Amino acid sequence: MRTKLIKKGYLMSVFLRRSCGAALAYAVATQGALADLTANDVWADWQTYFTSMGYSIAGDESASGNVTTISNMTLSMEFPDDDGQFQMAMPEMTLTENGDGTVSIDLPESFPMTVAGQTEGEEFSADVVYSHSQLNMVVSGSPEDMTYDYTAAKLAIVLDSLEMDGETLPNDTLAVSMEATDVDGSSRMRVGENRDIAQTFNAADMSYNVRFKDPENDETGLIDGKLNGLAFEGENIIPSDFDLSNPQAFYEAGFAFSGNFTYTSGATDVSGVSEGEEFSMGSTSEGGRFAASIDAERVAYDIEQNSTKLAVTTADLPFPIELAMAKAGLQFEFPLQQSEEIQPFGFGMNLTDFTMSDVLWGIFDPAGTLPRDPATIALDTVGTAKVLMNIFDPESAAALEADDATPGELHSLKINELLVSMVGAKLTGDGDFAFDNANVEEYGGLPAPSGVANLQLVGANTLIDKLIGMGLMSDNDAMGARMMMGMMAVPGEEPDTLNSKIEFTEDGQILANGQRIK
Repeated sequence: MRTKLIKKGYLMSVFLRRSCGAALAYAVATQGALADLTANDVWADWQTYFTSMGYSIAGDESASGNVTTISNMTLSMEFPDDDGQFQMAMPEMTLTENGDGTVSIDLPESFPMTVAGQTEGEEFSADVVYSHSQLNMVVSGSPEDMTYDYTAAKLAIVLDSLEMDGETLPNDTLAVSMEATDVDGSSRMRVGENRDIAQTFNAADMSYNVRFKDPENDETGLIDGKLNGLAFEGENIIPSDFDLSNPQAFYEAGFAFSGNFTYTSGATDVSGVSEGEEFSMGSTSEGGRFAASIDAERVAYDIEQNSTKLAVTTADLPFPIELAMAKAGLQFEFPLQQSEEIQPFGFGMNLTDFTMSDVLWGIFDPAGTLPRDPATIALDTVGTAKVLMNIFDPESAAALEADDATPGELHSLKINELLVSMVGAKLTGDGDFAFDNANVEEYGGLPAPSGVANLQLVGANTLIDKLIGMGLMSDNDAMGARMMMGMMAVPGEEPDTLNSKIEFTEDGQILANGQRIK
């Protein structure tokens, strides 16, 4: 069952990945500057834009008064390496010149899109229906600087049918839908050497639903979720020569993206039957953000979620597992371009004020011996590295793998913050290290470090005493732990506080508070 569910999940990921380019391109073109704009200007720019993105676009054009009609419009693309194709068919689109230098675009209330290809030796074809309600779209500006302003009561996309190796699967095998309500946004396209796009998007909410059932047994799954108060703002640079088969070329030509997506609250419910047993999971949050940027040089992500609550129910436990967290975040920025130059990077994460229900605590601490204060883990680092692999070139990656070579070299690492606080103990620290990549013998294949880490541990002895009293740690284990702390640390000014200065020297020594331990 798990293998089949994984295959179905992989199939959906392939479908979403392959349709993503077309969907984004379509959304940009249909999402701005005072000059008269004609219907021909808009239609010509659609053709230029989609063609530059690698699509084939066609349609029968006719004009009557101030209205230009594009009938039997098709948009298609063959994916690189014979990996599949995308096709969209629109029976009719009208472009109406409003007499004030703007053009209104009217689309059918629904139209189909198809993605086909091959995965794990099986051919597949997925038909998706895009629909809208009360979509109002107006284009203003000039041919070189157009702004698309739009509103809609609803935008939706639904998986209509799925075919595997020529066989249409039953509708309940896999169902996917997504819907956004009270939508408004704009997209400004400035055409020069490249196409610069600035976008905004807002929606009152977006709901999503995924259902699947294994046709060979009774195992099922359901994912039902909703995000409220959605907002997006971003910029995109698309080179005039956009070739999906050569990512390195279009990044070098200037492709870049940066965007920030936020939401005010969200909820997701997951349930199903696996191996004859029912399970369910529900989660809620009070908003978050997802920011990302990428260009030829770097990729960066900044992800955060606030006030998350999670409840899990399984047949193995007679009570729900309830967890909560005030904040969870992940940030990183890494270089992408292969270079002999040393380049900076950064990484950070935090799990702030993590708590779990007393019922769960009671499984291993029924007497309430351990403090149940919220736990926090945080890490903030920066450093430098050398990228030895062209990530956009599959042959480069294959060559590295064949030679069992490393994709990069770590040259420095600075720990701005280390924090682990839980069950009454707290570890804090910082550090600054350099790495000698010419010396990988000293530490078993890793570059030799040099630098200092400063650590402080509060409450460790008290925690050990409580673990002994609970029967979770033996006296011998406690003695070994205390001997290790005695070797690596010295008492601090406050009770039950240990301080440690760990130094790695360039000649391979390791010192703890000035005492050599290696």
